[in-house]
Amino acid sequence: MYKYNSRVHKTPFGAVRAGDKVKIVFPVTRSVWVESVKILIRKGEDVTERLLSFCGDDGTITYFCTEFTLEEWGVYYYRFEVVLVGGGVDRIGAGESGDAMIGDDLPEWQLTVFAKDYVVPDTLRGGVIYHIFADRFAHAGKRVQPRYGYLKEWDEPVTIKEPDGSYRANDFYGGNFKGITEKLDYIASLGVTEIYLSPIFEASSNHRYDTGDYMHLDPLLGTEEDFAELIREARKRGIGLILDGVFNHSGSDSIYFNQLGHYDSVGAAQSLDSPYRDWYYFDRFPDEYHSWWGCKVVPTLNKSAAGYRELLFGKGGVIEKWTGFGIDGWRLDVVDELPTDFVDELRAAIKRANRDVAVIGEVWEDASVKVSYGTLRPYLTKGELDGVMNYVYKDAILSFVLYGGAKAFGVKVMRIYENYPIDVLNSSMTLIGTHDTVRVLNALSGYDVRYTSKEQRHEIRITGEARDLAKKRVKIASLLQFLLPGVPTVYYGDEVGLQGYEDPMNRAPFPWGNEDEELLSHYRFLGSLRKTYREVLTGGMDVKEQGELLILHRFRDGKNLFAVVNPTFEDRAAVFRKSRSARNVRTGEVLRSGDVTTVPALDYLLFESI
Repeated sequence: MYKYNSRVHKTPFGAVRAGDKVKIVFPVTRSVWVESVKILIRKGEDVTERLLSFCGDDGTITYFCTEFTLEEWGVYYYRFEVVLVGGGVDRIGAGESGDAMIGDDLPEWQLTVFAKDYVVPDTLRGGVIYHIFADRFAHAGKRVQPRYGYLKEWDEPVTIKEPDGSYRANDFYGGNFKGITEKLDYIASLGVTEIYLSPIFEASSNHRYDTGDYMHLDPLLGTEEDFAELIREARKRGIGLILDGVFNHSGSDSIYFNQLGHYDSVGAAQSLDSPYRDWYYFDRFPDEYHSWWGCKVVPTLNKSAAGYRELLFGKGGVIEKWTGFGIDGWRLDVVDELPTDFVDELRAAIKRANRDVAVIGEVWEDASVKVSYGTLRPYLTKGELDGVMNYVYKDAILSFVLYGGAKAFGVKVMRIYENYPIDVLNSSMTLIGTHDTVRVLNALSGYDVRYTSKEQRHEIRITGEARDLAKKRVKIASLLQFLLPGVPTVYYGDEVGLQGYEDPMNRAPFPWGNEDEELLSHYRFLGSLRKTYREVLTGGMDVKEQGELLILHRFRDGKNLFAVVNPTFEDRAAVFRKSRSARNVRTGEVLRSGDVTTVPALDYLLFESI
């Protein structure tokens, strides 16, 4: 039957550019007498039908084919109808795994068609991203006292609650630009090509997602010269910088809102005559206003306000100024909260400043069919984003490592591979942990914390056998992260076993001097692997299962890389079934077709074809 991800049944594989030819080959068992086969292609409520023609017979299978082009970008869906000799119609749709099934009201297959002029820069392709939470990575030089908070010693635990029960995110450790600059050789040793920095603009909190002034760096991080030096020194090591653009909301303590009166301005919360009055939404002035998820310290910005757009997109504005420092990308916080026309203008402003700067969106679902506020977002069809944070791959990786299920893993990752334009996927962040999620060591430890309080989770330390188990799982999870399409993105400290549950426990200072050397060595191996096989790892992909083993195959121009991953607690035998021999990347062992090898429990084997 028809297989949606077959490179024979549908070409080209995956998403297609508008105007490019699509060929469909539909196989029917020869014992079934078929009068005709047609494909039904739907976009929204509009459905078109095409009759397939007989195009071959190999003695057991009869093939029906058609070719067509779709001239408009958008998300299309298709299914088949087979009219049988003597009457009767078989309606063919997608089964759970994506392969064809006969039945009424089955799901359709998706066909993503992207705009003819949609071009993604190669800036991030084939690289490795290191994600730094700016206050917590490294410090150098004079320690600066925060304006509205307190400074901690580097080895003190993070604050999760103040004595009055509130959480203000005002405990600082003093991480700064100079500290990152001093650690660039360490970062480079991981094979990193880009540093993604959490927000760096002036703000009241340690996370800085409550921007106080978009035009100024936070003094706790350093000066503009410190920032420029970081970029220069990083470039010498082949490393670029990605900035975090938080444009959906500002801080209530900001030059624009100025609720606390800390700024020498007339903020929107202070006067109905404020020049920033139309930048925000008030239900009852000044105390009742729209905010992000009801969090009053981050009032929602009116993205239609002309003054706000001028600040961001105008001459000498936020985008032009900071892009002009020589950065490689902008990561757009909560991009699904930003109106489509705003994202369009934001992308245009970035590309005017430098067309090679990548635009990455924070999207937690399949970005090709993301619906926000009742609107299907054209991120990957019209061409608003160059990549996304690939949380779908994160969930697939962690689920497989914890619970097994190679087939389910394959369905999840191949569906994204099918739905995203390949250049977009190769520029998307492949994650297993971020500042918004539980640390990967904790997530893979097997600890059941469902019935614990936040205070109890704050005290948990993964040790002994549980830590050994978690480390083994982190190794196979990170291997998959580095081998899947996209740009593997390492959250600072994950490579040395830093622990922590949800925010803010996942934002502890980097444990300099207490690194897990075994994990660090593994991550350095992955970084070198990524560099050695860069072209293969931006090429094709297949996912197979052999019993409980997962086989992840990457290929390009006759070169092949195979990972055989065992997430179980027992050693598993694997039969090598390729026509070409392969060499174990780590041991040099050579396998030939029919050879049997053993994949140790909670481990992997990695082969290249020879």
